[in-house]
Amino acid sequence: MLDPIPRILLYMFTFFLAMAGLSSVDFTKFVRKNKVTEAQILYISVAMVLAYAMAQFLLALLWN
Repeated sequence: MLDPIPRILLYMFTFFLAMAGLSSVDFTKFVRKNKVTEAQILYISVAMVLAYAMAQFLLALLWN
């Protein structure tokens, strides 16, 4: 089993990778006008889901 510190660092790294990747997507096409807060919540939620999926994939690939 992997120690908690490397797992946390991996999750943080993949979160920043997901944020960088999502910065190229134009979310204005998917969000209504005057819904800035909802767009930001969507952006962070999608980044968290992508980061979790990437981290789980890497953990399964490397340590199992």
